[in-house]
Amino acid sequence: VQLQASGGGLVQAGGSLRLSCAASGRTFSSYAMGWFRQAPGKEREFVAVLTWNGGRTSYADSVKGRFTISRDNAKNTVSLQMNSLKPEDTAVYYCAATRRILSGYDYEYDYWGQGTLVTVSS
Repeated sequence: VQLQASGGGLVQAGGSLRLSCAASGRTFSSYAMGWFRQAPGKEREFVAVLTWNGGRTSYADSVKGRFTISRDNAKNTVSLQMNSLKPEDTAVYYCAATRRILSGYDYEYDYWGQGTLVTVSS
């Protein structure tokens, strides 16, 4: 599976962005899909994940109620809708695929996209 993330950019605090991740490969629907982020000088952290069919989701506490992860298996895409953005959301965002049912651990992911930068100004 090859992953290509897009949709990052500069936004003011309180604004919204929608990230997308396009996947190649016929087995996309077999994978749970997650989003992680890495802020400057910090370790990569879990943001959100959903199961292969979108039936279950899990979010980091820091984004609950503000971010929504979704997928379209017919189009081989996964999205992250980010609302009420805060300066502390500034990071490079990565999409990733795992064979696990759900996982918040980056070492359990098998494939990674290249990352897209989100910058939130105060």
